[in-house]
Amino acid sequence: MAIGPQAFSIIDLPPATPEILDSYDNLPVDPFMGNGTRYKRFSQYKLSPEPGSDQGWIYEKLPQRDYIISERYNNVAGGIRRPYEPIEVDFTPLITIGADGLDLDRSHDWQINVHQNRSRAESERDAPITPEGVHSDGHEYIMIAVLRRNNVAGAETRLWLPDADAPTWTGTLAAGQAVLLDDKAIKHEATDITSDGDSGHRDIVIVAYSTWDKGWYGEQYEAAALANRPLN
Repeated sequence: MAIGPQAFSIIDLPPATPEILDSYDNLPVDPFMGNGTRYKRFSQYKLSPEPGSDQGWIYEKLPQRDYIISERYNNVAGGIRRPYEPIEVDFTPLITIGADGLDLDRSHDWQINVHQNRSRAESERDAPITPEGVHSDGHEYIMIAVLRRNNVAGAETRLWLPDADAPTWTGTLAAGQAVLLDDKAIKHEATDITSDGDSGHRDIVIVAYSTWDKGWYGEQYEAAALANRPLN
């Protein structure tokens, strides 16, 4: 595993294209998280190793389904259906950067959740990033990629080992940086965003990588998550 025994790594990203950055201006408000400060789109993929290659990947965009996560992982908006509009731009090059940085096992397929989020803070209102607190999401791996910070402060990332009294790493990801983490070995959170002026926003992509055979997509997964019971 490329992220090593510390269970996380910080990587630099290539500059985001104008098309991708502009797409954040068209995100619908998230009615489930952020109390009106979060804007969001969501899509899912099946990721397969390219036959006969030791590095290529094949992407299959999956039919749009509601986003559902068990209350075990999210005590604010877990255990409910969250319908979101699909992502309109192509994040597959970024997903590949994460897959290669994590050195994903190429002997099987992967299920990918992609969250395109903007958090917006006003001078009189901060934007909560992780209202659920310190948490893991139940996947194998997570990538949190920051594409833009505009007129904001805060959003300090904190990574926690299980049962630790203090974070093992604390830092603020700059635009063009991402954290890769082993979601089974480490938990994460981020502090609220504050505005440096009248308003500001932070634009990110969260990518969750899960072994396909563990069944994180479809009716069986959704039934288990809604009932707050283990999938397997």
